[in-house]
Amino acid sequence: MSVFSQGWRVKPNPVSRTTQHRLIEQDTIRALPVSVFNLHLPSVYNGTMDEAPVVLDPARQERADQYARIRRRLWVLNLILNGLYLGLWAGIGWSVDVHQKLAPFAAETFNISLPWWTELIIFAAILFGPWTLLTLPLDYYSGFVLPHRFDLSTQTLRGWLSDMFKGAALGMIIGAPLLIAFYGTIRLAPKAWWIWAAGGYTFITVILTTIAPILLMPIFYKFKPLGEEHSELADRLTRLAESGGTHVQGVFTFDMSRRTRAANAALVGLGRTRRIILGDTLLSEFTSDEIETVLAHELAHHVHKDILLSLVTQTCFNFLAFYLSAAMLNWIVVKTPLTGVDDPAGLPFIGLLFGLLGLLTMPITNAFSRWRESMADDYALEVTHKPMPFVNAMTRLANQNLAEVDPERWVVLLLYSHPPLRSRIEKAERFSSSSV
Repeated sequence: MSVFSQGWRVKPNPVSRTTQHRLIEQDTIRALPVSVFNLHLPSVYNGTMDEAPVVLDPARQERADQYARIRRRLWVLNLILNGLYLGLWAGIGWSVDVHQKLAPFAAETFNISLPWWTELIIFAAILFGPWTLLTLPLDYYSGFVLPHRFDLSTQTLRGWLSDMFKGAALGMIIGAPLLIAFYGTIRLAPKAWWIWAAGGYTFITVILTTIAPILLMPIFYKFKPLGEEHSELADRLTRLAESGGTHVQGVFTFDMSRRTRAANAALVGLGRTRRIILGDTLLSEFTSDEIETVLAHELAHHVHKDILLSLVTQTCFNFLAFYLSAAMLNWIVVKTPLTGVDDPAGLPFIGLLFGLLGLLTMPITNAFSRWRESMADDYALEVTHKPMPFVNAMTRLANQNLAEVDPERWVVLLLYSHPPLRSRIEKAERFSSSSV
């Protein structure tokens, strides 16, 4: 998880976590909004404990507040539209009507009998295809127009469209087999499918996390090892990881500047695919000491076994969510014309169920995440003993990424997966005072 996440995503997946396919939009690194900030510093100045503090820009915070409010409204709008769309398919009976006509249409028109999995994919395309087109204007506004309006994006329209097509293609390549496997599990074990589905979801999560740095992320970004001019920084970060008992396959930079002016970094992958990645904008705008505190935060998640803990926690949630969904789906089958829990016409119902469960549990999962992120900040300060670079890194984040420093309390409780920047800065300042 990136230390530079603004804490919440504007557009959650409209279906369920089991069919989620926008993999690159998670906290690792995709298209974070940012802004221009002239630092008047050398590219990789080796800062010290006594380096001059970076000052928070009040004007940019005004803009950050405006931007955050708009994004929250878009999030709510998107949530409502998702619910209305799936609700219409489920409540008015479109789902059952369309599915019942698929097989007869194929037999009469093409003289073929559709296998169940082909019927499922065609139905899913009919269900979500129009939704993709209907929400394209909203996606365009929130993903392209708005970031440019706030001078946050460097991406061209061609580049944005390219990412959209890549994301859609990746979603189909990964999502279609997962959807078939999901319904295949229901067909094979109509009473215990939720157990197998929950376990399978955890397994797929591990696989995708492992292959993401070498197969998925390069679809969107170009990665290369740090050059000779940054060899000292690469050695420092590698030693930092080794001191925490975490072996990495190298330190890489990626071309964030083609899409954004954001600064970001992460420790991604598992086992032999684990590596440190730094946005090229981070290298050009942050000092070496600041980058070290950023990576120390990322390293903390591995030292604290947060990945394993999150996996266990998520697995428990998965079993609960799938169990509740199975119980509710059984009830829905009795109350509606669905022929069974494996009826593809139940897909909108499943989407609504998982969406509702995700929304209800979001404050809990975010609270858990904020707790672990706060512990990671503690570790970064303790292992580096560089509170001033940490404060400067957080302040640069606020200025450069147009991030809210002090959001309203209800916003934090409901939407933020990271502590607010203000509390992170104050924590480092307290650490500095106690270290004197």
